[in-house]
Amino acid sequence: MIDDLFDKVASRVPALTPLAERLRPETIEEIEGQPHLLDKGRFLRAAIEADRVPSLILCGPPGTGKTTLARCLAKGTGARFAQVSATDGTIKEVREILGQAAEQRRAFQRRTILFIDEIHRFNKAQQDALLGAVEAGIVILIGATTENPSFSVNAALLSRCKVLRLESLDEAALLAILRRALDTKERGLGHLGVTAQEEALRCICASARGDARYALSLLEMAAQHALSKNTVIDVATVEAAGERRALLYDKGGEEHYNIISAFIKSLRGSDPDAALYWMFRMLEAGEDPMFILRRMLIFASEDVGNADPHALQTVVAADQSFQRIGMPEGAYPLAQACTYLACAPKSNAMVDAISKPRRDIEQHGPLPVPSRLRNAASKLMKEWGYGQGYRYPHDEGGYAPGETYLPDELMGSRYYEPRAAGLEIRIGQRLAELRHKKGV
Repeated sequence: MIDDLFDKVASRVPALTPLAERLRPETIEEIEGQPHLLDKGRFLRAAIEADRVPSLILCGPPGTGKTTLARCLAKGTGARFAQVSATDGTIKEVREILGQAAEQRRAFQRRTILFIDEIHRFNKAQQDALLGAVEAGIVILIGATTENPSFSVNAALLSRCKVLRLESLDEAALLAILRRALDTKERGLGHLGVTAQEEALRCICASARGDARYALSLLEMAAQHALSKNTVIDVATVEAAGERRALLYDKGGEEHYNIISAFIKSLRGSDPDAALYWMFRMLEAGEDPMFILRRMLIFASEDVGNADPHALQTVVAADQSFQRIGMPEGAYPLAQACTYLACAPKSNAMVDAISKPRRDIEQHGPLPVPSRLRNAASKLMKEWGYGQGYRYPHDEGGYAPGETYLPDELMGSRYYEPRAAGLEIRIGQRLAELRHKKGV
């Protein structure tokens, strides 16, 4: 308790605590830039007002308020707040918190919000350790991740949580935060007596790329720099404080999800130059190269497929190479995989090959396997007629004319239709020939 008291005092002392931490919103009303979650009538706002906040996975770029939102949810609902960082947290630490949460609920009927920052860094065993407590309502889990939770969070845990996406903060939200920092004396920079030109504030917003934490850090550095001159923050002051990041910023840039979308669309559109540009935009901004490689692995099957089977092999090799050599040299296999995918012939036949059979399975249910295709593994099965009538293709030149292998109800269904691209041209010709000879 004494340590908590000292922490609270220190968090308000400018010399000891960064501006971004001092100015962290304490209520839902103070949070900027997430109206799709917190405006009246929205799911999360309604859940808070009804005191029915479920377990959540908050995903989105850095500096968008994931940690802040979790703390405000705890304060707004009167829940006890416990926090673990996945970078250094252990299963033992998590289990201790779960035990304390169970005791709080039993003795005082008080709920606990367990916030796990960077939950994508927890391995499967660590994530599995949370399942029982989340299922039983011992804790309300709030996990934060900058990655796509579909890839980084176990399906079992994901199914027990609602996923909410936080957007990069737009200029209006960042300007509101910066102005509050300049005007607030106790927690902000108001006690310094500095002012800022509008153009300088917009320069900070541009450099921040939607990241409130970075924007406030840059403002704080610019304010300290201005104090040595005339107490006015201008564009030159911001550029001096921001150094390399301010100079590298592209004002046409988009948030994390838009850039990965532009990258994928450039690959699909067979534009290696654009694909390289968007890929290195992500890398220069600090994106995890493994995230980019995962996206390229998906693309190699989803958008290239059998039009060029070497595409998947190339990206798998790039993935393995990168894990051995890392950055900066790892940029070479990344670029090689990127350009190969962009230049490869394109086929999305795998999309149909996945969706069409799933559709028929959902519509028709588990249709029985035709008797001739069943495994006659015992005498009794043979007596039942299992395997009778099956024709061995190798005895008939590699195919059995007229033979079919789908359930009778699905006779004639077509799931894989090769496109007129790359190797699939030849595959399509071969498949058409076989279907013709089979008479199906």
